[in-house]
Amino acid sequence: MIETRPKIELRDVTLRYQSPDTETLAMMGVSFSVSPGEFVSIVGPSGCGKSTSLSLIAGLEQPSAGEVLIDGAPVRRPDGTVGYMLQHDHLFEWRDVLENLMIGPEVMGLPRQPAKELARDLMNRYGLAGFEHHHPSELSGGMRQRVALIRTLVTQPDVVLLDEPFSALDFQTRLSVRDEVAMILRAERKTAILVTHDIPEAIAMSNRVIALSGRPGRVRSEYTITWAAGEVRPLDAHEQPEFQDYYDEIWEALGGSDFN
Repeated sequence: MIETRPKIELRDVTLRYQSPDTETLAMMGVSFSVSPGEFVSIVGPSGCGKSTSLSLIAGLEQPSAGEVLIDGAPVRRPDGTVGYMLQHDHLFEWRDVLENLMIGPEVMGLPRQPAKELARDLMNRYGLAGFEHHHPSELSGGMRQRVALIRTLVTQPDVVLLDEPFSALDFQTRLSVRDEVAMILRAERKTAILVTHDIPEAIAMSNRVIALSGRPGRVRSEYTITWAAGEVRPLDAHEQPEFQDYYDEIWEALGGSDFN
């Protein structure tokens, strides 16, 4: 049997925040792994360490104890391995779409012309052809999020982290955009972790859902999401007979009506 090394590992991770007056234990003994090409969602109550997990994986924070590894190597600082898509798109209104896509390559000192060619190719593949010289204010909310994802992909990260990137969108736009994002990440074969408060969103988009407890965050349970129908688009997941069972299990694990 061939064993595949995890792409991402958290090994018994604990994180404490120190202030002059007190110490806050944010996470304690958190362990999980993510396989290459897997899409994992993390759910849990506010303050349980969901977004903190992403910061640790991105190298923006260091654990107080335990280890965070990518490809078996400890994460010490941010690098080009990881791309980060935030809650707000943070597009620069004074730059057109193509120049917004060049921000990552500029910051990382990547050669401009190959990066621009890749940006144009991604725009052509994912429905933004012809919008290179539009400004963000001329785009719909869904298109802005697509630009934000392509901006993340232009630097060619192996891992894409998504921190509630759809929460600012209206319901209908949110459904279509999360479907687009999931399909793009699958097509690009990226390893992805989504943080969300939305249990249906986590089930619809993911291969696996990790539920964290309240602070200090611990792994409460994990759920592998499979469909009898085979691979299912997020837009169609709610129609699958297994969907409600997954929802009920995760809702109960998170405390039902106490989950917020």
